[in-house]
Amino acid sequence: MSYDLNHNCTTMTTNESLESLLLVENSRRNTDLVADLILQKPELFDELVRIFLRNEEPVSRRAAWVTDTISEQKPELILNYLNEIVTSLPRFTHDGMKRESLRILSRSPLPDQQLGLLIKHCFDWLTSAGESVAVKMYSMEILYRISQQEPDLKKELADSIEWRMQEETPGFKAHGKKLLAKLSRELSGR
Repeated sequence: MSYDLNHNCTTMTTNESLESLLLVENSRRNTDLVADLILQKPELFDELVRIFLRNEEPVSRRAAWVTDTISEQKPELILNYLNEIVTSLPRFTHDGMKRESLRILSRSPLPDQQLGLLIKHCFDWLTSAGESVAVKMYSMEILYRISQQEPDLKKELADSIEWRMQEETPGFKAHGKKLLAKLSRELSGR
């Protein structure tokens, strides 16, 4: 199935239309087309984030991917939604929802009032054998960023990474070693 981006950009006015575009196909191409449409009509971004945060498969996962794509190009658009994303984390059970949410948060200013919740979920996901490598790596990155503001977390983060190293993939181990080296230098005061 295909659609004309320009036609849909001029005719889209409802949530149903945005949802139908998100459901056309699960592909990078469709994600980029919907992202381009919303970048042309930024007033649709609010509706996109609402669909994302509803946590309904598969439309919310696809909306999360588009939200991530847009926030990478226009980071200022996501700023008003960071608290809501953090408070929604406990409801996300699908790997894609966690991954896209954490990816957005990993490059955004972290909401101070939600740091405790973010720390809890990132540590839970980092140390869980059942989470995907991507979720663990974004959790690790976010926790490292938080540890720059909250130095007391550095030792716990280092211990958690070391604990998981034996069981993890080469990608996790490579990233974990880099963060452990940074943490080691920071913990020793070098």
